Amino acid sequence: MELFNTIFYFLIVIGILVFVHELGHFAAARLTGMRAEVFALGIGYRLFGYNKVNGFTFGKLPDEIKLEDNTDYRICAFPIGGYVKVAGMVDESMDKNFIQSEPKPYEYRSKPVWKRMIVITAGVIMNIVLAFLIFYAITLAKGKTLTETTTVGYVSLNTAAFNAGFQPGDRIISINNSPVQYWEDVTSKIYIDNLGEKLIFLIDRKGKNEIINIPKESVGDLTEKNFGLFPDKLVPVINMVVSGKPAESAGLQVNDVITEFNGVKITNSQQLIETIKANANKESNIKWLRGGIEMNSNITPSIDSTIGIGIAAKYEGPVKTESYNVINAIPKAAYDMYYYGIEVFFTSIFKIFKGDIPFNKAIGGPVKIAQVSAQSAEGGIFTFLSFVALLSMSLAIINILPFPALDGGHFVMLAYEGIFRRPVPYKVQIVLQNVGFALLLVLMLFVIYNDIISL
Repeated sequence: MELFNTIFYFLIVIGILVFVHELGHFAAARLTGMRAEVFALGIGYRLFGYNKVNGFTFGKLPDEIKLEDNTDYRICAFPIGGYVKVAGMVDESMDKNFIQSEPKPYEYRSKPVWKRMIVITAGVIMNIVLAFLIFYAITLAKGKTLTETTTVGYVSLNTAAFNAGFQPGDRIISINNSPVQYWEDVTSKIYIDNLGEKLIFLIDRKGKNEIINIPKESVGDLTEKNFGLFPDKLVPVINMVVSGKPAESAGLQVNDVITEFNGVKITNSQQLIETIKANANKESNIKWLRGGIEMNSNITPSIDSTIGIGIAAKYEGPVKTESYNVINAIPKAAYDMYYYGIEVFFTSIFKIFKGDIPFNKAIGGPVKIAQVSAQSAEGGIFTFLSFVALLSMSLAIINILPFPALDGGHFVMLAYEGIFRRPVPYKVQIVLQNVGFALLLVLMLFVIYNDIISL
């Protein structure tokens, strides 16, 4: 079930991002009078698709088919990208047949530079627009919620925080000499402001101030789960019960709050996960609250350490909320998009080159994206959408880099043509495209390998 969820949410995330990006290229091409011969989600072999000439078909299109001004909308075998094939353009399709013929009025190469620049940048612009709209919608729907605690409720076992000596009940006063007032301040100081740096915590432990140091080498993966600190009053609430699994047999229902498992008092969702894992394939007793009434039952976690539930972490302490209207939500969404999507991205890149963040820890491929997609979905719709927005901004930034085979590489060649009044020779474009794809393939294989060995 966990594998299915991971694959499902990965396909959802990649599908949204690729569709929006390629829709930008497609719409811009059509609006500027160019033919868009293919709109593909995925790369490689055509699994199935639709066009107005021969309708819905499976497999490769006949070689003799003439689409004219029609587009073949297709799904391809490998769901890790997509492309729009614009007539007369050296692109992902690697089609070179048009080079020997005279430019047609509907081809990319026959259009003025400014129109081609619009087509090239439209995908990036659409990804930026998507990110902004998501942040804007979240701001309107959720506002800004601040968790009014800096007290540790649970320390995950064998993590940086656990090894450094954190204990439940510790109240964090400051991190690297910067005071913290809300739990959001704590996470921001750890995962953003001091990313890749040594962390110095000033804490209050039973009325006495103490210092806890965590060297940057000990931080590990840049996630809350792997760092190991969780706030107090964060109770595990069931948001899904899988049919036919131990939880259903035990009588658990959605909205039940789990309070104890096999004699261990449960105060945190991560603690529950670790406790279930420690009792895999062992008959245990589970207690929960339903409408204020305590209930209990025996349950045996499966061999894969699951009982068939989804868990949402519900904070039951005081919170401070700020609401926004349709007007003042705009600057808030724009700031969030800039800060989380751009500033943090380039700060992370800078720290990678400085050596503060290991390259293999900071760069993730399809496997890592799939894992985080599923984890963000477990956190609720707002967490999932925030992840989509951040990934959309990352895709926009990466695509506009001046690298062959990326949109930024095409833009540089168009800028050259605009300045020197002559295009980059097609043979040179093809060589650059091939080299760019080869380098991107090597990088992709590396990050996939890195993802796999990190599992």
